[in-house]
Amino acid sequence: MQTQFLLTDKLILFFYFIAVILFGAYFRKKSSTSTGFMIADGALPSWAVGLSILGTFVSSITFLAYPGQAYNANWDVFLFSFTLPPAALVATFYFIPLYRKRVKISAYEYLEQRFGAWARIYGSISFMLGSLARIGMILFLVSLVLHHLTGWSYETIIIFTGIGVTCYTVLGGIEAVVWTDVVQVIILFGGAIISVVILFAGMPEGPAQLFEIARQHRKFSLGTWQISLIAPTAWVVIIYGIFENLRNFGVDQNYVQRYQVTNSVKAAARSVWIAAVAYIPISALFLFIGTGLFSFYTANADLLPPSLAHTMAGDKIYPYFIATQFPVGLRGLLIAAIFAAAMSSIDSSLNCVSTLTLLDFYKRYAKPDVSEEQSIKMLRVYTVLWGGLGTVTGLAMIQVQTALETGWQLAGIAGGGLIGLFLLGLLSHRARPWQAFTAVIASIISISWATFARELPPQWDWLECAWHSRMIGVIGTITLLAVGFGLALLTTSRKRAAPRNPVRKLSAP
Repeated sequence: MQTQFLLTDKLILFFYFIAVILFGAYFRKKSSTSTGFMIADGALPSWAVGLSILGTFVSSITFLAYPGQAYNANWDVFLFSFTLPPAALVATFYFIPLYRKRVKISAYEYLEQRFGAWARIYGSISFMLGSLARIGMILFLVSLVLHHLTGWSYETIIIFTGIGVTCYTVLGGIEAVVWTDVVQVIILFGGAIISVVILFAGMPEGPAQLFEIARQHRKFSLGTWQISLIAPTAWVVIIYGIFENLRNFGVDQNYVQRYQVTNSVKAAARSVWIAAVAYIPISALFLFIGTGLFSFYTANADLLPPSLAHTMAGDKIYPYFIATQFPVGLRGLLIAAIFAAAMSSIDSSLNCVSTLTLLDFYKRYAKPDVSEEQSIKMLRVYTVLWGGLGTVTGLAMIQVQTALETGWQLAGIAGGGLIGLFLLGLLSHRARPWQAFTAVIASIISISWATFARELPPQWDWLECAWHSRMIGVIGTITLLAVGFGLALLTTSRKRAAPRNPVRKLSAP
């Protein structure tokens, strides 16, 4: 496939890469203070922040995994999109006012207020480890695609992508992140539209044939509505989506930090709704591309090589289509769109983990009286440090055969219980710090069991987790809430049941 990636395509990709770094340099002056670097002094428009949030949702995972899912199976993951508006509603009425008025920048400051310093440390470290796994996973995934398209080595792609994202993030701070995300979302959407046009044009009997083939193979199905948590049913997708998006809008620093970059609660809420509503047609578009690819190669079976025919080749089929069906120039633009999808997720994570490192650790424990000049210096240093760690993580995943699955497992364990801990603090005024700590430990154990207790030897099958892997985070959240509420209720009941000894008054002799 790499022979199709010509000089024109490479030049387009090169100039896009340089332009993004220069774009970050443009905002350097505006990020010369710590608040400017972290929250842009609350001066960004809601529509731009909304598109930036959307860019975090639409990562290279969505760009490649959604078409792959629709190609291999159906549209069951589309139901995930419809769980965003309910989560946005909760964020509008509760989470956004909470963070804007009480918590400020670090999402995990609330956990300290509610359960003590250990909870803030746990929340921050969980987010950092999850972000590191996500950065590495996205870097490896984009290298997997570009390697087959360009012939460049995995290491080269990972290193240069990691350096590029780190450079414009460290130069421009959150404002560079937001405005770069806006540009990259537009490029991403444009690339998807071009893909659909080429798919329609490539059908021998016209666009109607695409829909007819898809209908015959039930490619537009939303999956089975059977009540089961073992198979990947529609109910599993919905339950997973509700919990995942509550976590995203409620406790994920990537989103919480963006609540602060607008000038009001209303503007922050508007940005959330822009992302939540826009993601529905965007996800449908990428799923449609996967369905279109299935119809295209069903009607043009001679265009599909034996290595991809008769296999579950979903994640590989879109890159192959780009390499072989796109004209010169447009192919380079779509490769730039894949880069854009990766960068939109990584830049946000780098800015957020750097912010948490400064606020939750350096300023709290190392140097509480740090100056403004030193703060901005440390933010840039931490961005470079985390960018390097993320790049190393991506390089390490080259040795992992199931990088995507491994990334999900690591992120799930690292972030397990966060939304449960927040909900415990919000919903139970009786829960005490030691009870919350015990619940977190129980949650981590349950997530580890649900992640790794699969396909066990026959003698250990009684320990196996039969629930679908999409339920791992749900299991951790439910476990935390059950243990936390249970301990709080048990303690309260014991206090009420304890006999009250009357106090005898001593009379004077």
